[in-house]
Amino acid sequence: MEYLKKQYSERDGKEQLFFAGCFGIFGHGNLAGFGQALQQTPDFRYYLVRNEQAAVHTAVGYAKMKNRLSTFACTSSIGPGATNMITAAAGATVNRLPVLLMPGDLFAQRTVAPVLQQLESPLSQDISVNDCFKPVSKYWDRINRPEQLITSLPEVMRVLTSPADTGAVTLCIPQDVQAEAYDFPVELFEKRVWHIPRPRPDLQALSRAAAWIRSSKRPLIISGGGVHYSEAEGVLRDLVHRTGIPVAETFAGKGSLPYDDPHNLGAAGATGTEGANAFSSEADLVIGIGTRYSDFTTASKTAFQDRGVRFININITEFDGHKHSGLALTGDAKVVLEELAEALGGYRVADSYRNKAAEYNRSWDEKVTRAYQADDADLPSQAEVLGALNEFMKPDDVVVNASGSAPGDLHKLWRTRSSKGFHLEYGYSCMGYEISGGLGAKMACPDRDIYVVLGDGGYLMMPSEIITSLQEGYKLTIVLIDNNGFASIGGLSKSIGSEGFGTRYVYRDKQSGKLEGEPLPVDLAKNAESLGARVFRAKDVASFKQALREAGREERTTVIHIPTVPERKMAGYGYAWWDVPVAEVSESEQVQEARLNYVEQKKKQRYFL
Repeated sequence: MEYLKKQYSERDGKEQLFFAGCFGIFGHGNLAGFGQALQQTPDFRYYLVRNEQAAVHTAVGYAKMKNRLSTFACTSSIGPGATNMITAAAGATVNRLPVLLMPGDLFAQRTVAPVLQQLESPLSQDISVNDCFKPVSKYWDRINRPEQLITSLPEVMRVLTSPADTGAVTLCIPQDVQAEAYDFPVELFEKRVWHIPRPRPDLQALSRAAAWIRSSKRPLIISGGGVHYSEAEGVLRDLVHRTGIPVAETFAGKGSLPYDDPHNLGAAGATGTEGANAFSSEADLVIGIGTRYSDFTTASKTAFQDRGVRFININITEFDGHKHSGLALTGDAKVVLEELAEALGGYRVADSYRNKAAEYNRSWDEKVTRAYQADDADLPSQAEVLGALNEFMKPDDVVVNASGSAPGDLHKLWRTRSSKGFHLEYGYSCMGYEISGGLGAKMACPDRDIYVVLGDGGYLMMPSEIITSLQEGYKLTIVLIDNNGFASIGGLSKSIGSEGFGTRYVYRDKQSGKLEGEPLPVDLAKNAESLGARVFRAKDVASFKQALREAGREERTTVIHIPTVPERKMAGYGYAWWDVPVAEVSESEQVQEARLNYVEQKKKQRYFL
């Protein structure tokens, strides 16, 4: 703990503490070690959470808002406390976000083995449940002797502060080792500042990239999360305004340009807008900036249909830079864009191409306006609820989401007006991230209002950190969209002919034996109220708007519960397809029909060689 509180990060001359403190729950595997250390280190603040997975989500939400320049440590006991963190650790690594995990571990002395919660193996005595962290960690170590920390801790920091290699770092410390004394060198506890570099691209590759762009007729930028992490929004804006190259945004990259910038085509890929997918299908050159080209971004490799399409990939990691056989400009997005803009000189796309993008931007905004308008139906659609929320929020407020059907609607419809105002965890799309991730976002920017959007399925996964937000005085406004089940996967089930099987909250029918009975009497609003939140019940868009106004006057975490119609969602456009395999053999006519459509879509998939 003394070491961690002396670690700083620095980029562009701005220095900050790297660790904002430690989340955790104490058990027999970390109470007498980490617990006593935290008790005696009050200037390294400890936060009691209610779920170990939520602790990691909260740290990740914080790190995302801090552009990976600061994070938290998370401690747990050995056993289920440790393995609870594995899901969120995977999310951190998938999303390239730093978090330090410190689970307790088995006795290094092995005297009393097998101990409580020990996973025994006949192959080795050097295995514990913490070995499960290896595949989802960017660095993993087990400290069996105290002095091993002297060489391990710098490696921990090297990985956590690396723009290219960051993710979850797991440091397992046996519970008996935690309690041992050792005469560490005093130099270990001196302040250390870790410089976050801005690597510049290879000059020859940069020259080739500029030549490719100048020779292209229909270039398109795919803006990913790396734009935000490198704080390259301003440079990107200057580049596209000078050249006229239009921009489509991934989930992580949304907000790279304001929604009303005429060069902004909106969401890319499977949940993409009409303009973004039209431009993607015809692009002869794709310039990916800080994107890892997920299947949603590429519409499962169907988005880019030009036979000669080429890729320039600006990315801090060589691994992502070479995807799609692309020309890799390995480096920091901000400095690469600065140098690329200089190399392009006076290059501009044709006026007709630029005007076409601006027209798509305008026409899509008209579609958003129509989607936001409430109709006279008994229950509102999710789009109407999101529209009311979007219009209510201030430009600097932040919307947080991760799972369900909301990400698709948010990606297409949300009018993002400020950098970091759109906070989606969609690399791992972990149900249960929303409230804890929203708490981390609020801790990172306490002056900005945080609006957490989630469905009833995601809420039931992990509402526990409502309590932590009250404990620490960080207000969240939680919009709980209740559609009586898993609307997203239910819709997907219907699209492949499975009729929403197993996705509704209903009783088992006593006659048929199937899950097709009456709705369950679940009252999530009462549940949230029991956790200490101020709860508002809305039944339509008008009462939802009123609830937002009243929630804005509250000082504690609030939950606005509103039922919606799950079937009414925004349609896809163009190559807005996602590869979900459909059974090749089935007695169901609906599945057979879905299979035929699936086979046709598969024909559009591309290899980029």
